[in-house]
Amino acid sequence: MLKRLAPHPLLSLTLVLVWFGLVNKFTLGNLILGGFLGLVIPMVTAAYWPNRPGVSRPFKVIEYALIVLWDICKANVEVALIILFKPNAKIRSHWINVPLELTSAEAITTLAGTITLTPGTVSATLAADGGNILVHCLHTDDPDGVRDDIKSRYERRLKEIFE
Repeated sequence: MLKRLAPHPLLSLTLVLVWFGLVNKFTLGNLILGGFLGLVIPMVTAAYWPNRPGVSRPFKVIEYALIVLWDICKANVEVALIILFKPNAKIRSHWINVPLELTSAEAITTLAGTITLTPGTVSATLAADGGNILVHCLHTDDPDGVRDDIKSRYERRLKEIFE
């Protein structure tokens, strides 16, 4: 019964929180409408999510999110310093091939999104077999170090979360 009423409880909660962020006002009416949307949208779309990914370690998700937020803040400062103070001739952009151990489509998508969200890096393409991701890095003197950081900071944690 509960699974039919709330097929995606985290999505429901997220929708309610996004609703409050959009209306920017906490009232009983907004709570009722946000709760309604948070229940109805997942029920209507549940048929399109037949094989939803399972998260085996939810506290690892929180750890991952905090690491990504920290890296985004840190990378913003680094990119600003590069743009403001580094001459164009000294910027060393690199294309970096990152071999993947991830097999879950959701984990690979999360990794690609994380790379793109972090200023200074963009995930450009994924190999057809899903075994490699091509990343563009704005500036680095150590492309292998960037690859190793992606694998140790992000991929390892995503593997713990999704697989």
